[in-house]
Amino acid sequence: MRRSLRDAGNAAGLSDALWGSPFLTVCRGEAAARPPVWLMRQAGRYMAHYRGFRASHGFIELCRDPAAAAEVTLYARQWLGVDAAIIFSDILLILQTLGLPLRYSTGDGPQFDRAVQSAAEVDALGDPEQASADLAPVYEACRLTVAGLPADIPLIGFCGAPFTLAAYAIEGGGSKQYARTRQFMYREPAAWHRLCARLVQALAGSLARQVAAGCSAVQIFDSWAGHLSAEDYAEFAAPHLRALAATVPAGIPVILFGHGTAHLVDQIAGCGADVVGFDQFTPLRPTWDRLGGPAAISVQGNLDPCLLLAGTPRERLRAGVDRLRAAGGFGPGHIVNLGHGIMKESDPELARHLVELVHG
Repeated sequence: MRRSLRDAGNAAGLSDALWGSPFLTVCRGEAAARPPVWLMRQAGRYMAHYRGFRASHGFIELCRDPAAAAEVTLYARQWLGVDAAIIFSDILLILQTLGLPLRYSTGDGPQFDRAVQSAAEVDALGDPEQASADLAPVYEACRLTVAGLPADIPLIGFCGAPFTLAAYAIEGGGSKQYARTRQFMYREPAAWHRLCARLVQALAGSLARQVAAGCSAVQIFDSWAGHLSAEDYAEFAAPHLRALAATVPAGIPVILFGHGTAHLVDQIAGCGADVVGFDQFTPLRPTWDRLGGPAAISVQGNLDPCLLLAGTPRERLRAGVDRLRAAGGFGPGHIVNLGHGIMKESDPELARHLVELVHG
């Protein structure tokens, strides 16, 4: 765990308004004036404003257009009234700059025209430092977003975790079982670790540049880690996540999030987290207590994203919020969020009502 935030003071040199913001206060495990809330994928297809941009921009084009990416980020933050913005981008762009051609197909999600299938293909990937530098449009979007945010609203930068990105590279896209990934790990362990080490280098450069562009917290998404056993996670994933988290500049909170990772939460927390994101299947209070509670680490989550689906009664959403509060949320060290990203079928008015319930 990385609970150095409380001891180090304002090592990142943040403004007084940012330092005292509810979101960053709770990242430090302290009590805030109100419980902070933000939503993963808060700028997305459930919003008419975002769909308007997508009518004239491809997804990757939108990610690489600094002004457009900043606008959808700022609009979602303001419209929802959340306590933090997260830059509009995509975890897979770094694989594209490393030399894997990326495209998004309607209905099929991300696809790589060339997958990593051998040790030689690992070693043929691009230079990590150049790969992170080639994401300059993302960093410019961060700068534009920070300039447009209220003084007390932090911007969260992010990246994918080494395991999750390596899995995408090997599978050539998403997968249900990640069998090719695990086969590669078992058959070519040395090449696997070289691949993850190269990803750590590229991701460290990207996170550092996002922080330099004004991000005052970072989240690392280990979206597919739940497909690993605890033993395999310890051998093949945790060392690289720990190495990446250690590169984040002092004073910048690190949020580590995985989906389907209730059996891995202790390991994830031990990889250098200031905040651990819980999915909707991870019991809040008993898991947090096992990690040492608010004195040891902050947590984020873990409302069911389906509570926001169109047609869900507001009473059901309120009951979910009340259960989260009764389970130990809303106090020092807890950031209210969903257990995963907002679904495209969600009702934006329910998302905004959720924020009102939390703040109320």
